Amino acid sequence: MDRERQLQADAWIGDAVLALWARLQIVRTDRVVDGPKFLRMTSNQFLAAFGEPTAVEAQIGRAYRDGGEAAAFAWIEEKIAPLFARQEEKRLRGKGLRRGL
Repeated sequence: MDRERQLQADAWIGDAVLALWARLQIVRTDRVVDGPKFLRMTSNQFLAAFGEPTAVEAQIGRAYRDGGEAAAFAWIEEKIAPLFARQEEKRLRGKGLRRGL
């Protein structure tokens, strides 16, 4: 498989893994289905903070390919989750809300 096709394949898998992680995280922490939050977590606009979105998704896909769900989720939790949490806290403060209240 040529390099571009491999990147797309890895990104396709990474996108699915990120979507699963995001949905599990939202249900686990918020105990609701929150479509808008899911979109904020997985959007290309958000992923662009880490690099080209396809390349970021491909990194997730490679982590999954190399180490399974646990490795991919660990990668997301180390690289992506902290920035999302900071952005979400800032967004909630701007609305006069605080997480957990």
